[in-house]
Parts: sequence; C-alpha cells; structure tokens
Amino acid sequence: MDRILRVINKEWVGLHEAAFLLAGAAFLSQLLGLVRDRLLAEQFGAGSALDIYYSSFRVPDLIYASIASFVAVTVLIPFLLAIEKGSDIRERMTEFMDSIFTVFSLAMVVISAIAYVLMPYLATYIVPGFSHVEKEEFVFLSRVLLLSPFLLGISNLFGAVTQSLRRFFAFAMGPILYNAGIILGIVFLMPKLGLLGVVIGVLIGATLHVIIQLPILSREGIFPRFTLRPNLRIIKNVVHLSIPRTFALSVTHLSMMVLIAIASKIESGAIAVFMLAFNLQSIPLSIVGMSYSVAAFPTLTRLWGEGNRGAFLEQISTATRHIIFWSFPAIVMFIVLRAQIVRTILGSGEFDWTATRLTAALLALFSISIVAQSLVLLYTRAFYSMGRTKNVLYANISGAILVVVFSFALLFLYQESDVFRFFSETILRVSDISGTPVLMLALGYSLGLISNLVILGFMLSAVFSELWSELKISFLHSFSASVVMGFAAYHALQFFSKIFDMNSFWGIFLQGSLSGLIGISFGIFILRLMHSRELSEISESLRHKFWRAKPIAVEQDSL
Repeated sequence: MDRILRVINKEWVGLHEAAFLLAGAAFLSQLLGLVRDRLLAEQFGAGSALDIYYSSFRVPDLIYASIASFVAVTVLIPFLLAIEKGSDIRERMTEFMDSIFTVFSLAMVVISAIAYVLMPYLATYIVPGFSHVEKEEFVFLSRVLLLSPFLLGISNLFGAVTQSLRRFFAFAMGPILYNAGIILGIVFLMPKLGLLGVVIGVLIGATLHVIIQLPILSREGIFPRFTLRPNLRIIKNVVHLSIPRTFALSVTHLSMMVLIAIASKIESGAIAVFMLAFNLQSIPLSIVGMSYSVAAFPTLTRLWGEGNRGAFLEQISTATRHIIFWSFPAIVMFIVLRAQIVRTILGSGEFDWTATRLTAALLALFSISIVAQSLVLLYTRAFYSMGRTKNVLYANISGAILVVVFSFALLFLYQESDVFRFFSETILRVSDISGTPVLMLALGYSLGLISNLVILGFMLSAVFSELWSELKISFLHSFSASVVMGFAAYHALQFFSKIFDMNSFWGIFLQGSLSGLIGISFGIFILRLMHSRELSEISESLRHKFWRAKPIAVEQDSL
C-alpha cells in the first residue's frame, strides 16, 4: 500500500519515467478501447448502426476542439507555472481557476444550446448519405453527446493543475476510466437501450474522467467555483493564447468531418470500418506519441521560460529519438500483421470477413503516418511551450486542407483510373470485395499528416537547425531494425500458418502473436548489434524502481 501511495503522490521528473507511466496507462486505456470496439463490432457489425454511432461524435468533437481548447492543458500550463513563480500563489490560483471555470461553463452552455437547435440542419451536411431514419437517430444521439465536451473540458481544466504539479497519475487514469464507462454502457445498458445505452456509457466515462482529478485538487485546496466577477484580463490573455490552438484543432476536426461525409456516401458500413481502423492505428499514437509529448510539455515550458535553450533542445531531441525508436516498429508490425490484428480483435459476431479485410487494409494505410502523427503531437507542444502558437496554426491548417485535397484527389483517381484501382486493390488484397473507395480516405489522411509533420519540421529547424543532425543515427537504427523485424515476422506468419488452424480464434491469435514476438526478438538483436542509444536508455529507465522516489511535498510551488 505504501508503494501504491507513493506512485500516486510522486512527482514524475524524468522524461522516460513520466512517459513510461503515461504509456502504461495509455496501454491499459487502449486495451479497454479494444474491448469496447470488439463489443461494438460483435454486436452491430460494419453496418448503419455503427455508422450512426461514430458519426454522432462529429459535432460534439468539434465543440470540444473549439470551445474546450480554451481550457486545454497546453494553453493553461504556462499561466499556472507563471502563477507559481510569484507571490500570493493561493489567491492568484483561485482567482485564475474561478475566472476560467465561469467563462468556460457559460460558453459551453450557449454553444451547446445553439448546436442542439441546429443539429437537424447540420445532419444534411455531415452525413449526406444517410437515410431519413438514420439522420433522425444521428440527431438524437448527437444531442445527447453534447454533454460530453463540457465534462471533458472541465477535466482538462482540472488536469492542467495536476500536470503543472507533475501529478501525472490522475491525468493518466482519466482515459482508462473513460473507456471503462463506455464498456459499462455497452454491457449493461445497450441490451435495453440500444445505441443510446452506449452513448450514456460515454457520459458515464466522461464523468469519471472528471472525478479522478478531484482528490488532488481537494488536497491542494484548489477547486474552481462560479464567480460573478471573473478577471477579464485573465480571460483575455488565455483567449489570446488559445485562439490559434482553437483554429488549429477545429480545422483538424473539420477535415475528419469531411472524410466522414464522404464515407457516408460510399456504402453502409464505410464509416464503421474507417473509424474502427482509425482507432486501431491510434494505439501506438496514444502509447508512444501522446505519452512522450505530454511528459515533455511541462519541462519544455519551464526550460523555455528560463531561457535554457540547450536543455530545451535536448528534451525535444530525446523525445523525438524515442518516438522514432518505438514508432517505426509499430508501422511495420501493423502492416505485416494487419489481418491477424483485425481478425483477433474485431473478427467475431456480426463483423464478417469482408469487413475484416477492409478494416485490415485501412489499418495498413493509416499506419503509414504513425511516426508523423506522434511527432506532430510533440512538435505542437514544443511550439506551444515557446508561445509560438501561430506556427502550429499554419501547419495544422495546411495539414488539414491537404488531408481533404489528397482524399478527394485519390478518390477521383481511384474511380477514374483502372490501373491505379487495380494496383491499390491488389497490393492490399481487397480486389474481390465492395466498399474499397474508402481506402483512399485513409491514404489521404496519412499523406496529409506526413505533410503536416514536414511543415512543422521546417519551422522547428528554423529555431533549432542542429536538431536533425542528432537524429540521423537514431533514424537509421530504428528503420533498419524495423525492416529486419518485418521480414522475420512475415516469414514466421507463413511458417505458423501451416501449424495452426487459421479458421479458429486461437489459431489466428497464436500465429500473429508468435510471429510478432519473433520479429521483435530479431529487431532487439539488431539494435544491440548496432549499440542503440535508445535501447540502452530504455533499459536504464526500466531498472529504476519508481516507488523509491520521494513523494511530492504539498508545499512545493514549482516543477
């Protein structure tokens, strides 16, 4: 028990320790997410029900990206760190939190009310391919989900405080509880209420996401309340910083909304397989990219504020190296083992073989941009920590526009060119099934995200020209080991296919898992031969016993 309490109250100072904590929590969250998706796929299959469910998140997600970004961690942490450096910390912190909480709550109520009224009109543009009955259910579920952005926004506000104190444990537990709430809705409410039961589960998860933050706020004596006199200067400063981030996130969600609209017109189930594949490819993004970027952000903010340019660069370089180290193997494994992954996780109940093959092909195309997606998260936070939010705005707007442009262009080429369509279907092994135009949306998304990374990379090199020279060796090591890893895993698949029953769950699971382990073993062997710096750093971090570190002192007022 003493060790558990130390972990909960511990200040996670080291980048790798904090990243491993967040990665472990992200892994558990994604594991629950896989259970969630399997239950949904098993119950509904790739059909109109899941199309409606996934599309009903579009408007609430857009509101979350726009209004809730006002209380985003990346926006508020610099202000909180500045407060901790001054005098009268408790009073200033209370005034800050009360002002932000009040204005955010009022803004969410107004925007949600407007969205509630306009939802039937928005349905025409968001899901143009839906029937009248499907649009009605879309409107109903979307309206219920309007409560979710408010709850998650409040959790973000609380999370900014916990992260500024480097209490990552509570923040890391939020997504786990969120997915647990959805699973509860699927298991206990869906049998009686259908999709509404799942949506109620989403709201339960969002509520738990808020509650997990409360003990730390209570312990610190920082709990926001409504105030009739919000500090307008604070609001103005926060809004000024958050506007570029708001636009950057909003255009990203708008681009996804466009892709969903296109998918709704392809065929029933296209949205479902698109989103299921998207969720699968998000696993390494959440475990690797999000973990390192979140762990690095408070330190980056502090170092830039202190003018410590060298340490700032070292922090970015270290996080970049390790994201590359983990992400390249993930790309290769997802591409080589895509069929086994999808069949094991989703291939049951109403989720038929055609949907499985199409989802596997989508997963391969999404996986191309795993490195890009992870590094975009890191570099976005790097620019936020420097206060250069306009850089992120320009890069994300360009990336979002290119996602849509690439998707439309590839879809047009796919429909007009028999050669391109034949090549695409053959290489992905989907030439004999319907619904394949949706593949171009995943490819367009990946190309857009890679372009986003290139733009951010050029902007970052203008500030730190020496960054890329430090990454060449890490890139070479990870890429080389990943190629060997993929080669070994692919041939292991062929071998095990002759041993295990390929028509059973356990046969597919054993084939994929053993092939993956063999591939990883070969990859680690190659990395050891090349004396990989990242492998050594990870081994050293894992040997450290986290629970022996000193817990955070309540009176500590800086990172």
